[in-house]
Amino acid sequence: MSNEKLPSRSENYSEWYTQVVLRAEMADYAPVRGCMVVRPYGWALWENIQQALDSRFKATGHTNAAFPLLIPMSFLEKEKQHVEGFSPELAVVTVGGGSELEEPLVVRPTSETIIGYMYAKWIKSYRDLPVLINQWGNVVRWEMRTRLFLRTLEFYWQEGHTAHATAEEAEEETRRMLEVYYDFAVNEAAVPVIRGRKSEKEKFAGAVRSYTIEAMMGDKKALQSGTSHNLGQNFAKAFDIQYLDENNELQYAWTTSWGLSTRFVGAIIMTHGDDQGLILPPRLAPIQVVVVPIWKKEAEREQVLSAGRELLARLQESGIRAQLDDADNKTPGWKFNYWEMKGVPLRVEIGPRDVAKNAVVLARRDVPGREGKIFGVPMAEAPERIARMLDEIQAALLQRATEFRDANIHDVRSYDELKEVIAAGGWARGWWAGTTEEEVRIKEETGATIRCIPFDQPEGSGTCFYTGRPAQEVALFAKAY
Repeated sequence: MSNEKLPSRSENYSEWYTQVVLRAEMADYAPVRGCMVVRPYGWALWENIQQALDSRFKATGHTNAAFPLLIPMSFLEKEKQHVEGFSPELAVVTVGGGSELEEPLVVRPTSETIIGYMYAKWIKSYRDLPVLINQWGNVVRWEMRTRLFLRTLEFYWQEGHTAHATAEEAEEETRRMLEVYYDFAVNEAAVPVIRGRKSEKEKFAGAVRSYTIEAMMGDKKALQSGTSHNLGQNFAKAFDIQYLDENNELQYAWTTSWGLSTRFVGAIIMTHGDDQGLILPPRLAPIQVVVVPIWKKEAEREQVLSAGRELLARLQESGIRAQLDDADNKTPGWKFNYWEMKGVPLRVEIGPRDVAKNAVVLARRDVPGREGKIFGVPMAEAPERIARMLDEIQAALLQRATEFRDANIHDVRSYDELKEVIAAGGWARGWWAGTTEEEVRIKEETGATIRCIPFDQPEGSGTCFYTGRPAQEVALFAKAY
């Protein structure tokens, strides 16, 4: 770990983020421009995200499968809006085994097309429905401007794809999976996202409706953190996904897709991190507790190490992800800084005086300095106190992030007010009845986009801040990653 001080978030947020990812050993740059290597610590966090989501998917009746990485170009061309939406981002293979291919193959940017092809083979009757499948894998989108975790050429994600007998079932599934993402984000990651519908301009290519969870980062920019799409019958008609209904009549299926990616790792970093590095929510942290024995003399070494090992065993027995830092070639101060950079939620310090008192010191990562320390915690009570404190840290992180978000969302009644809010870095919320063209104009003039039309709407109706037309819903505008 570099001994250089991190740039502060206030002086250079972008560089702060990059340095935290690198120094906390979350990821590194790959030899191919725009790609990343996810290091073991970053992958451990992603695995915890996977487990939290996967258990929720299975609880809602979904199963996992794996589909090919290479997709015939003709498949993408079957759905006009889809290929137009992804065309600039495609990576295309034209040579294989030393010979030019008869048909170019696309390295999957998403899997609607290949899965649509397979569903057309598998679905023949209403008895075959619904089909509820999820895939964990990687995709490639040829991004021009990349940033570790947030936007890379290759990234890891899950993508769910389902087929249904009716439009109502498809819409119910689309909304259900957005609620799964919301539950995960709030209760596991302590990221207070806002649920809503994407505008026509911002929706997924080929979707009838797109829904999103939007999070506010520490620099007040928005991050689209998970999306769920009602595809209607667009892909079913493109790939001939038909079934015989109960009246023996041929019908097209209704399909959905939904996904959350390693971009969410970036959301966690930027929602909770501070000028000392990462702060990880305990429920997802790869290491929830680090035990740091402290000694000066060799005679003290074994007694504090013995106490540390005993506590480590008790923590692990109680299901807490704990680690003992018993390295003797680093100072306690270096270790403190190292584990703070990596965002471990709770540090336990054990020195000779603590051993003599049969006690430990607890230090919260989310509360810096002496204020975050609890001295003289009896060793016998430590596992229970630590478990309770991890819950307190989880709740405190969510509360702090929620208060920050709410303090930076401002209601606007005119376009001038929106421009002021956006220029100051906040989110603007206002009644909206504009067209796609007017939405584009606002983006060109302010850099802000409609993040979503929130599910939580005020009662009644209002006047569009931009056009003066009667409006039935409010929209959230912000600059975004």
